[in-house]
Amino acid sequence: MTDSSASSENPKQPGHVDGDKFDLKLSVTLSADRDAVDPVVRSVMKVVRETQCASGREDDIELALTEALANAVVHGAGSDPSKIVECDVACDQRRGMLIVVRDPGPGFDPSKIPDPCDGDNIYSHHGRGIFLINQLMDEVRFHKNGTEIHMIKR
Repeated sequence: MTDSSASSENPKQPGHVDGDKFDLKLSVTLSADRDAVDPVVRSVMKVVRETQCASGREDDIELALTEALANAVVHGAGSDPSKIVECDVACDQRRGMLIVVRDPGPGFDPSKIPDPCDGDNIYSHHGRGIFLINQLMDEVRFHKNGTEIHMIKR
């Protein structure tokens, strides 16, 4: 996990992926309502499965996308349906899949998120979303003070 807000300004930086050069491009917005997350995930994953863009990796992508959108809705937008969460998906067979989720919140420092596998955190009823995303995706980066997550699955 790294927070490198400048990466979108410097295309030669390691880990930068230009979403404009992918075969499949999809942009979705949803109101910051927890009930809006599952229908959006189902719609996005339907397109991903139909295009066979991430063949064999769909389950990992689906769970990571669900967690990222849920975090954006609940933590970034405060579950306020008047606020909007954005999701961009880009994919091709050679480069894999890039998912970007943006929220209108104040952001956060990913390095301050407690390890859910450590001590009493194991018994917590929340706090596993970012951990799961990092386990499921090949690359995860936070941008814009934590209001934007970039996830790559190759």
